[in-house]
Amino acid sequence: MADRKKRTKLFGTDGIRGKANHYPMTGEIAFEVGRAAAYVLKMKNGLNKILIGKDTRLSGYMLESALTSGICSMGTSVVLVGPLPTPGIAFVTRSLRADAGVVLSASHNPFDDNGIKFFSSDGFKLPDSTEAEIEKVMFSRKLAKIRPEGGGIGKAFRIDDAAGRYVEYVKSTFPRGKTLEGIRVVVDCSNGSAYKITPDALTELGADVIALNNRPDGMNINVNCGTTHPESMQRAVLDYRADIGIAHDGDADRTIVCDEKGELVDGDKIMAICALDMKKDGNLKGNSVVATVMSNIGFEICLKKSGIKTVRTQVGDRYVVEEMIKRGCNLGGEQSGHIVFLDHNTTGDGPITALMVLSTMCKNDKRLSELASQIPIFPQVLINVAVNKPRDMENFPRIAATVKKAEKKLKSGRILVRPSGTEPKVRVMVEGDNMDEITLIGEEIADVIKLNMK
Repeated sequence: MADRKKRTKLFGTDGIRGKANHYPMTGEIAFEVGRAAAYVLKMKNGLNKILIGKDTRLSGYMLESALTSGICSMGTSVVLVGPLPTPGIAFVTRSLRADAGVVLSASHNPFDDNGIKFFSSDGFKLPDSTEAEIEKVMFSRKLAKIRPEGGGIGKAFRIDDAAGRYVEYVKSTFPRGKTLEGIRVVVDCSNGSAYKITPDALTELGADVIALNNRPDGMNINVNCGTTHPESMQRAVLDYRADIGIAHDGDADRTIVCDEKGELVDGDKIMAICALDMKKDGNLKGNSVVATVMSNIGFEICLKKSGIKTVRTQVGDRYVVEEMIKRGCNLGGEQSGHIVFLDHNTTGDGPITALMVLSTMCKNDKRLSELASQIPIFPQVLINVAVNKPRDMENFPRIAATVKKAEKKLKSGRILVRPSGTEPKVRVMVEGDNMDEITLIGEEIADVIKLNMK
């Protein structure tokens, strides 16, 4: 196998990620992943058809071809759907009764990164154990002599209506008999996979849509736009006097919004707004919301006042979904905008999240600023420190000592320092009631990480 000497753990919290055309995001590795995944999933489920979708990155062509070749070489067929949001892949995998789905995307990362993540036939992300098995098979010689011949080789074919199927499904989640007529919406598509999906769905529901960053060229995905750079969305909402702004990331499994005043409404506030509305309508299962350790304490306090329990997990929407299933909850997500409405989809769904917020506004006849004002948010500082090997953080006791000292200094609040599962970064979060204090503490911790892990 190519790059065998460089063997490392491939799968992180959201599939395999890396710089395109560099290990592990090479055509050779994608081919081997395809072979190993087809073998493991066939042994488990007897599968014969895997669906592949992607975002708008230039490297998607390279990886799509290599992955397809690997899967077909093991006698499994491939359905290609082209650019489609990650939640769209999860939906279409179920709709077409495929045995598994694959997304080629690096989400909110720069265009020269890419990633590979898998969904099972039911639209949920593969469990860690199955990913580990795929990885084990890849790095063994188990598949060296397994080569179907003749009619046993898989075939690949494209379908052209996947985007239309998904748009119709997204629209079906909006209340029957209601429209978005009279509502002006700014949509920042991040030059990503929802560049047609969300504008089309909103327009067909009657909204007046101003679409931004909806002309992908393979290299402009996430560039100064989308969930990580919402400034242009905020300005456009004010310029066009819109009722709401919506921003996705590159694969549209995240959404953040801004109100009519241009003020950001993040994932915590979106979850709280929807949870309060769902509880009022008697639709909040388990009377609980599943969030991660990153969610603001103000979010938890707000829900508690309304008798709603907050359940926290480690960072990663897969862990949120696992906990939701375990507890029978139907709402969960992350501060970053991964919001999961389990009644509608099996993963974070940006277009559906946007419609849930718009639905709440319409049902209650309230502006978004009024709904968002219900949720008090404590000051929070987030600092991303670029390092080569973020998971080596535990090998530096000075970092742990600095955090412990900072926790004693912090009068009220909390500190969270963790390695990113998707980027070569350590993330520092400090929360408290004094912005100056938490900023200073956050910078002190970040400086120690830079000094020790450079």
